[in-house]
Amino acid sequence: MNSAVVSGLNRRRWLAAALAGVCGASAAPSWAQFRVEVAGIGVAQIPFAIAPFRLDGSVPQDVPAIIGADLVRSGQLRQLPGGSTVLDEMARPELAPWRTQGADALLTGSVRRLADGRFDVRFRLWDVVRGTDLGGLSYPVGASELRLAAHRVADYVYEKLTGVRGVFSTRIAYVTANGDRHQLWVADADGENAQPALTSREPIISPAWSPNGAQLAYVSFEARKPVIYVHDLATGRRRLLASFRGSNSAPAWSPDGRRLYATLTLAGSSQIYALDLDGGQPQRITQTGGIDTEPAFAPDGKAVYFVSDRGGSPQIYRMTPDGREITRVTFEGSYNISPAVSPDGRQLAYIARVGDAFRLRLLDLNTGAVTSLTDSQADESPSFAPNGRLIIYGTRVQGRESLMTTTLDGRIKTRLAAGGAVREPDWGPFLA
Repeated sequence: MNSAVVSGLNRRRWLAAALAGVCGASAAPSWAQFRVEVAGIGVAQIPFAIAPFRLDGSVPQDVPAIIGADLVRSGQLRQLPGGSTVLDEMARPELAPWRTQGADALLTGSVRRLADGRFDVRFRLWDVVRGTDLGGLSYPVGASELRLAAHRVADYVYEKLTGVRGVFSTRIAYVTANGDRHQLWVADADGENAQPALTSREPIISPAWSPNGAQLAYVSFEARKPVIYVHDLATGRRRLLASFRGSNSAPAWSPDGRRLYATLTLAGSSQIYALDLDGGQPQRITQTGGIDTEPAFAPDGKAVYFVSDRGGSPQIYRMTPDGREITRVTFEGSYNISPAVSPDGRQLAYIARVGDAFRLRLLDLNTGAVTSLTDSQADESPSFAPNGRLIIYGTRVQGRESLMTTTLDGRIKTRLAAGGAVREPDWGPFLA
């Protein structure tokens, strides 16, 4: 399959075409700036308020607004009005009025400019119900890191209130296309602060974070066929890992970061192979005459999920990393692709074809229960947040490609993009 054929195709469309034996091109609208739009109503949301921070002069980022948007986007917290009284981290607020308002937690803080030009972001979190101080921290940062500091504050608040580690300071990767300009981006988890990692005249698909968050593997068509690169984000250096005869696609990192599993056509049909990052020949893992593709490791490394048509239609299967003990996982519907395993290994997100639509579903791997998370028409590329509480995916909204996040019950969704050819999201890991 050459680059002219796949230009404009995202991974889900390309896979669908390969499994069906047909291909086609689609036009790519221009990429647009991100914004956050939250829709839906969750259950048992924790009500919180953020009092106006004390600000020292002009601050280039609205830190309290970023914190609030992060927490609301989680789907587990609900923001109440913060009033008009400035309360910094040294204040000892009277909590009774906040309790009357219905708040369970109150955040106070300040952003002060330091003598060296940096900003000191300070905060304190209060348990309004119990009347206790839940602690606070200080983040001295440069102007370019104010958003990161706000995300870290949100992480602290989220973990204190829910008992689960926050993901707001993590990163996402995604791909955009504008005519023949294809770009791989790395951004904050809310889609802001996007930085291009690669710009190419040929398509880029299937970005995949390394377990340590330092590298991205992806498929590029710059060689006029799909090949796999590993890209070091700190240095910008990249290494060609797989350019074997035929197609090289669908890279997936092993949890220890030492190998990539990928789909190669060395034997004619698409099969899954293991690639050692230190070099050497690929090791064939699956052994069928059909199509086996889209490998996805379980977090403990003891199982690999993948898509195969060995049963007559594309379904998701599970195997041991050596290709043995293969069992079918999806049974509802005749077309299920793009597996993504939750960080705790208990759930599987995937894309199911329902009539003419492609929709995001969630499978409980213990009970077999399936939850439909969307009613949209063109979902693709699901990826779990590293705490397992959200899923990011690509979709089409009002005719434009966008990125969305959803809670695991499908009740609250956040649109991260204003529209455009924004595709192939992958949520990065926690950073040390």
